[in-house]
Amino acid sequence: MAFERDHSAEPCYVISIAARMVGLHAQTLRYYERAGLLSPSRSLGRQRLYSPLDVQRILRIKALTEEMGVNLAGAEVALRLMAQIRELQAENEGLKQEIRRLKSRAESGRRTARRRIS
Repeated sequence: MAFERDHSAEPCYVISIAARMVGLHAQTLRYYERAGLLSPSRSLGRQRLYSPLDVQRILRIKALTEEMGVNLAGAEVALRLMAQIRELQAENEGLKQEIRRLKSRAESGRRTARRRIS
């Protein structure tokens, strides 16, 4: 549909709601921001606004620190590596599609050449 958009990056949760959603204190989210792990959007009144993507990132940070015992510096490195892996996977998929397209074009070219020879 023409009106459907991805709203996952749109800021829509104030800090208290985002903190409740992930089971952390608002102060913890402020600390993550000071540490450079988060950068929520700001309203005109400078109020922090979190998007669904921000909430997912917070949950990843929480899992890394609480469940896996990683410190915040390690969590930052892990998040950066995960993002890099996603980028490389997307690039890899694009290259695979390009190879399939080129193979298809080469196959159709060979079929056309065989028809001309016959």
